[in-house]
Amino acid sequence: MTTGQKLPARGRLLAAAEDVFFSRGVRATPVDDLLRTAGVSAATLYSHFGSKDGLIAEALRVRLAEWQSVWDACAVNAGSDLERLLSVFDALAAYRERQPAARWCAFLATATELPDAGDEIAAVLAADTALLNARLQHFARPLAGDRAADLADDVVLAYNGTLAAYLRGYPASPIEAGRRVAAAAAAAY
Repeated sequence: MTTGQKLPARGRLLAAAEDVFFSRGVRATPVDDLLRTAGVSAATLYSHFGSKDGLIAEALRVRLAEWQSVWDACAVNAGSDLERLLSVFDALAAYRERQPAARWCAFLATATELPDAGDEIAAVLAADTALLNARLQHFARPLAGDRAADLADDVVLAYNGTLAAYLRGYPASPIEAGRRVAAAAAAAY
């Protein structure tokens, strides 16, 4: 995907970050490739975001807001407590339709590639984790009561496995498999 020249420079940089960082990798993408994709100069990158890390953090913030919005819609449309808990898988399916460039999960990929990420990136990664954990615990409470945190942990494990399955290309339908595992975990409570 090439970023349209009609977007302002900041928008082109964010679109380029989405395009190259989350499909090729944060470390694997030289700043020059990003600048070429965005059609901007290094000075423009640094004036808008301060650094490559600043751009990564902002791209992740935008992605997190979009992800939360998709998950919100799926959770609202869930017809039962179990479906609300499993809505994370519905949201993943809907989100992947909107963001086909990513190989798996931009947050897990960034955490893997930048284990010592600076404060700005680390804060966004922590916000993604906090959203996942808090929401799953909230959705698990009607199903597991005092063991809601345990059920949420089980669903997170199934969810993370689902994301990792995209890297392997197996199973053929990772979201369906992850959803089955999470539903089986919920039935155990």
